[in-house]
Amino acid sequence: MKAMILAAGLGTRLRPLTDVRPKPLVPVLNRPVLERTITYLISQGITRVVVNAHHHAQGLMDFLQGGLAFGIPAEVRFEPRILGTGGGIRNVSDFWGEDTLLVINGDIVTTIDLAPAVRFHRQSGAAATLLLHEHPAFQQVLVDEAGQVRDIASKPCLGRLAFTGIHIVEPEMRRWIPETGFSNIITCYREMIAAGESPAGFVTQGYYWRDIGTIESYLLANQEASEGAVHVGENCAVDPAARLEGWCVIGARSRVGPGASIARSVLWDEVTVEKGVRIEDSVVTAGRTVDRDLVGGVW
Repeated sequence: MKAMILAAGLGTRLRPLTDVRPKPLVPVLNRPVLERTITYLISQGITRVVVNAHHHAQGLMDFLQGGLAFGIPAEVRFEPRILGTGGGIRNVSDFWGEDTLLVINGDIVTTIDLAPAVRFHRQSGAAATLLLHEHPAFQQVLVDEAGQVRDIASKPCLGRLAFTGIHIVEPEMRRWIPETGFSNIITCYREMIAAGESPAGFVTQGYYWRDIGTIESYLLANQEASEGAVHVGENCAVDPAARLEGWCVIGARSRVGPGASIARSVLWDEVTVEKGVRIEDSVVTAGRTVDRDLVGGVW
């Protein structure tokens, strides 16, 4: 089965982290989210991947190198102008061909078992199946007892489910996506519902799921991945008089000076923390030298 990773967004809500690298290359427990996503997809039986790109596209191309590090073909489809989630999917029609395509957002970390959803999708005969779950912040999708999506609201509502950012689509879905230009796949799904050809909705259970779309959720993803402990990357120099408190993630080749303290924070690779500096509830991007206290900030 083939998969598409949606990665062409600007990452506006995650700025300033996305000023220096695309959101899918932001690290969670010192591993880029894109690496985690591709590894996850391979474990679910995916054999070929395409990633759309716009913002920091060269960084994605350099990282993927055609999929050499992963053992499956993985190509980047550059969008000179952002095409949106619908337009991006349409733009890989040649990759898609006449096969079923799994589409996943490039800013989530998950362990959802895809096999039951794929079986449900094929049995439903629907042009598309949205994977849904309980998540109050995003509960916009109304699904009936038969597993048909009946409405997608513009904001969260009681009694609804959240879209996981994973969907399974058939080639016939292309007739609902404009042939050219920008389009939003959610708008396409709403048009299907209005026309009486609703996509299906599969409710997932027993899984881990976290998006990294904001600084708050990014910190949560790292806290959860570290299991609330201290995680120090390779070739780091942490002074014995430094304090690593609660949970924290320190990137490879970083240096933490004497008397420095780090708590509930993420340091990317090659960060230097000077003597006596306190870092709490913060993110420090690669190569920075922190010479003053940083609390609840991003550097």
